[in-house]
Amino acid sequence: MNRFDYLRPASVEEAVRAAAAPGAAYLAGGTNLLDLMKVGVATPEVLIDVTRLPGLDAIEDQPDGGLRIGAMARNSDVARHASVLSRFPAVAEALLSGASAQLRNAATVGGNILQRPRAALSGGLAGEPREHAVLGWTESCRSVHPSDFCVPLAALGAAVEIAGPGGTRRAALSDLFALPEGAGEAAPTLAPGELLTALFLPGEAAAFAGNARYVKLRERTSFAFALVSAAAALRIEGGTIAEARLALGGVAHKAWRAEAAEALLAGAAPTAAIFGEAAALALADARPSGENAFKIELARRTAARALALAAAGTPARMPALPASPFDAEYGAPAHV
Repeated sequence: MNRFDYLRPASVEEAVRAAAAPGAAYLAGGTNLLDLMKVGVATPEVLIDVTRLPGLDAIEDQPDGGLRIGAMARNSDVARHASVLSRFPAVAEALLSGASAQLRNAATVGGNILQRPRAALSGGLAGEPREHAVLGWTESCRSVHPSDFCVPLAALGAAVEIAGPGGTRRAALSDLFALPEGAGEAAPTLAPGELLTALFLPGEAAAFAGNARYVKLRERTSFAFALVSAAAALRIEGGTIAEARLALGGVAHKAWRAEAAEALLAGAAPTAAIFGEAAALALADARPSGENAFKIELARRTAARALALAAAGTPARMPALPASPFDAEYGAPAHV
């Protein structure tokens, strides 16, 4: 690990000023950054500890029925928060399917969102990794975003609050990552010194609470990144899908919102046939980036499965194995 200076600012404004210097990085839970530092992927010259900044861990109800979640809120606290469980259950299910209980107790909302996309160096057939992207990739960047949390956030239209040298701004979560055309790797599009301070879940997304699920396929049932995953949310009225949301994980440099599939589902009856069509449409532009063509079919089936589970209703209690297709105990719908 390289040598670095350590700072502990007393305010967001002080942190932003310090982080504007070249080579600076923010330190929150450290579950991602410290790993990258140990293997030499990240080599910051200055670490700016934001763990003690006041107010960044608050979870607050908003007038529109949404939530403001401070960037320093721990993943475990968010996953078990009553408002998240009742209004945004797929978010809780995704959080509880990620990492381990010990890591969830340390990892933060901001750090989870800003995880660096990953590209495995080996492990697939003919030397080609199996985990690489199948959507939105370029020859120079085939990495995938590892977050479970971000998949339902993308489906539900979450936004983030960012503090920077020029003040505070708000941006759609979907705009945080941009993949350069032709060259470069995927990375969060934050300016030097900018600090993610909060996450917003919109009140309108609570309308999906009764029919929302997250499904994750991985090499082992616990403590593994998703090979593929899907978050599905439906608003069903009179036996018809009035509105649908669908996002995929493990397939691209960011959580991938499937808007064409959502449009197909709107106005349709919730049947296995339409879910299959929507899932196929969501992967229509997918192409292998190595020996990973299997991920396309796996993602298609996972998306269809998530939609079917969402249509069946959100369980009254969180499944024993959150997001796992191997958990057969889904319980009675919580919102009827």
